[in-house]
Amino acid sequence: MRLDPLRERAILDATLELLSEVGYDRMSIDQIAKRASASKATIYRRWPGKEALVVDLVCNHLESDVPAPPDTGSMRGDLVEVVAGFCRVVEQKHAMIFGLFTALLVSPELAAALRDHVPRPDITGTTPLLDRARERGELPGHVDPAEIRKVTEAMVWHRLFFTGRPLDRAFAEETVDRFLLPLIRAWSAPGE
Repeated sequence: MRLDPLRERAILDATLELLSEVGYDRMSIDQIAKRASASKATIYRRWPGKEALVVDLVCNHLESDVPAPPDTGSMRGDLVEVVAGFCRVVEQKHAMIFGLFTALLVSPELAAALRDHVPRPDITGTTPLLDRARERGELPGHVDPAEIRKVTEAMVWHRLFFTGRPLDRAFAEETVDRFLLPLIRAWSAPGE
């Protein structure tokens, strides 16, 4: 059942705030209802529980906020912009990410629901970036953009969760120069 859009937005905003402040495990429907000035019955009419509410929030209502990278004139420049843009989004949403992280480890149902429902569009613009690089003669062959995204995300998540070092421009440049460019060139080499 759909709710009034303003009521639904208030509930989703309250969920996001609590997820960021206390995490999934300590967040309750009672707290969400109180923060959103809604009744629990209103929430349960739209979502069967906390898991469904969080899946809806993450999969359908969070903006990716990753701008398409500008055409800088080089594959390296475009890649740096992609990594830097993704880092900015992760920094903006890190409290929510941390709020979900432990829940994903202990709740296989939530992890499976998010994996099954999170859209995986090319939000970074990797596909057009690689197309432009081929047109400029920087790439001799095809490279799967999904593989580039996986490596980029792994590098960013590792830095965020394990090193705690900043996701700054220097990190974006190092990631491109030391890891992405060599991988892309190897993957696109003739006969690969």
